[in-house]
Amino acid sequence: MAVLTWPGWSSRYPQAMDADAALWLLSLVPLAFVVALGCCVGSLINVLVYRMPLGLGVVTPASRCPMCQTRLTWRENIPVLGWLLLGGRCRFCRCRISGTYPAVELCVGVLFGVVWVVCYMLPHGTTVLGVPVYMLTPDWAKNTWQYTWPIYGVIVGLLSCLLAMTIIDAKTFMIPLALPWTAAVIGLLGHVGGVFYLHLLGRPMLGNTAGDMGGTKWWWAIPTPTPSMEMFGGWWWWIGASIGAVVGLGVGLLLLRAGVIGRSFAGYEAWEKEQLEKQAVAGTHQPGNDDPTVLWTAYPHARREMVKECAFLAPAGVLGALGGWLFVRLWGGSGSVEGSITMDGAVPPLWLIVLAGVLMGYLIGGGLVWGVRILGTLAFGKEAMGMGDVHLMAGVGACLGWIDSTVAFFLSAFIAMGWTLLTLVGGSRLRRTMPYGPWLALASALVFFFKPGVEWGISHLIGSPVPINLP
Repeated sequence: MAVLTWPGWSSRYPQAMDADAALWLLSLVPLAFVVALGCCVGSLINVLVYRMPLGLGVVTPASRCPMCQTRLTWRENIPVLGWLLLGGRCRFCRCRISGTYPAVELCVGVLFGVVWVVCYMLPHGTTVLGVPVYMLTPDWAKNTWQYTWPIYGVIVGLLSCLLAMTIIDAKTFMIPLALPWTAAVIGLLGHVGGVFYLHLLGRPMLGNTAGDMGGTKWWWAIPTPTPSMEMFGGWWWWIGASIGAVVGLGVGLLLLRAGVIGRSFAGYEAWEKEQLEKQAVAGTHQPGNDDPTVLWTAYPHARREMVKECAFLAPAGVLGALGGWLFVRLWGGSGSVEGSITMDGAVPPLWLIVLAGVLMGYLIGGGLVWGVRILGTLAFGKEAMGMGDVHLMAGVGACLGWIDSTVAFFLSAFIAMGWTLLTLVGGSRLRRTMPYGPWLALASALVFFFKPGVEWGISHLIGSPVPINLP
């Protein structure tokens, strides 16, 4: 029995096999390009991981050796190969260069390549060790890379941001908000820009091939408002509500900057400094035990801070409801999909539908974590989840949609529990406090790569007679 089976390759037809082999070898060219691109992105991630926790700029100052401070040339900055050619040492002072730099670059390059293979290089029927790996290919990727490369860019951009956030969070218990914001912008530009790209190619409805769930036909690679969403007033309500809620977040930021709303946990640093001084006077502080979660979870005013965060979110809730009502009044909003679209009101343009899908993913992905943060903090009197986790899942939602971000959030709890059990049997080397961000990032990646398994699990969990096909 063959370990690898590839449709179209047959020893009984050697000429056909040679033609298929030639086509497959030709397909390695774009694969090599995306792997090289991924290594370059990995080099950027190394810069972000080193500089962002220190508050340094990403572009300036120019890269230098941390020991001799000599400015590096382009030859030293070649991803992976530069480190190998230098033998892992600085060309100027000969000090050792950490192997984590090429490891991260190579990891991101492989990540880019794996996503490319999963999306575009697994013909129908491909199996590995009897496992039908061709089922891992997303529905949207079956339209070929020429039409769907913007969405591919969204996926690898998100995974790159998640890797950078994971490394920084694991080291510092802090997620620089610029990273999840970057992921959200990538999702917005990639998905909405992908619609206009298809229009330029004369294929405006190519994105309307995603899966269905409960009879709902999605309009893009991520869940979007549809005519069958009759709650509140149809898809126009969801479009208006998502836009209004995002505008409400902007209003909340303006009120925050104007001092109308207080910033939550603004007094924590002063309180922490006071506690450390008290420990130093009492002689109870141990310099070797600087776990940042010790004082973080002991802050006595956590419940009070949640009132400030609810005040910040209030404009989003009010303007979201107002936006939904206004859009329904202006453009209608009910209808159904049965072969063709029949609407009582106007049909939204595809770019607006996809924009609403991105905004819904951002709001629901981040809002779910924020809701757990607020309720958990009110219940236990300790900060339940960090704001970095909220922004992380908002970025995931903007890229993968609200369904995937929701599934990833619940999956992350099982991953975290698995790690906890592993630390109990793995000895003291594994027993260290871990932030929750890495589990959210890992769960998000697993949901993308193993979507068929997620669909199978959800179908059995809810007892669906028809297998669920998530977008």
